Amino acid sequence: MPRPSLFQEAVISDIALILRAAEFAAHRHRKQRRKGRSKRPYIGHCIEVARLVAEVGGVVDANVLAAALLHDTVEDTKTSRDEIRQEFGAAVDELVQEVTDDKSLDKEERKELQVTHAPHLSPGAKVIKLADKISNVQEIGTDVPKGWDVERREKYFVWAKRVVDAIGPINPELEQRFASTLEESSRLLAKKAAKG
Repeated sequence: MPRPSLFQEAVISDIALILRAAEFAAHRHRKQRRKGRSKRPYIGHCIEVARLVAEVGGVVDANVLAAALLHDTVEDTKTSRDEIRQEFGAAVDELVQEVTDDKSLDKEERKELQVTHAPHLSPGAKVIKLADKISNVQEIGTDVPKGWDVERREKYFVWAKRVVDAIGPINPELEQRFASTLEESSRLLAKKAAKG
């Protein structure tokens, strides 16, 4: 078999990085479920965020796609920043850290910091954050978390829009997808509220 060209080697390296990130995230999130009534495996959210970044956002940077897969590992599992850096390199680690909340702070403070930090994120972190909000708004609209009444969902939608607005223009396709997802989820919520 002929030796791969430099371009082919680079493509293989990028694919391997993304697949390693998917495998790592699946392992770290293996016991977690989403909050929705369906209790789908958490890894589905990570994959959806990466898919949105690639498919809707048109992003092909392997570091951004790997970070999208890993975006909740430090925040929601026992994964350390050093592990991400060792396994995936500094570029992926920095992106993951940009989108990771500080769990030592209370929830309201973390939410407010997402809004104030959003304009200062790198472009890669902005598209990950935007895709994350799309995924969350869609899930809250269609697979309501147990115990989330109409008011709590409305508050989440308002906050998610504040984060996305603070991100500013970065990727028209993802921005449009967020707007349409928010509109549809809000419509479903209004319908639910009208039924009582």
